[in-house]
Amino acid sequence: MRAGGARRSRSARGLRLNIDRVFHALGDPTRRAIVERLSERPQSVSRLAGPLAITLAAVVQHLQILEQSGLVRTEKAGRVRTCQIEPLGFSVAEKWIHERRAIWERRFDRLGDLLAEEE
Repeated sequence: MRAGGARRSRSARGLRLNIDRVFHALGDPTRRAIVERLSERPQSVSRLAGPLAITLAAVVQHLQILEQSGLVRTEKAGRVRTCQIEPLGFSVAEKWIHERRAIWERRFDRLGDLLAEEE
């Protein structure tokens, strides 16, 4: 019994860590701009850097954070590193938001029921 509880606890910590990484990654406007650009199509690092008012090295640092969060995947072919959205990375945030939304919807439904009873 204890081992299962420990597994669940580690799993919950892992999920929380992933959520923290995703929201940390999306908390920066430059990283959100990169995600927006990659939502259109995969792009090279140098192409991503073009319209941003930061150095190529800074873009690479932002991409590392996005990769660590699981939101972006990069592949190197020769001298070109191509970046693309990793849809599974967004499922962590989507699941977390969906769960919170379901909780609040149930609470609002109960509140509506209570208010209807008082009328």
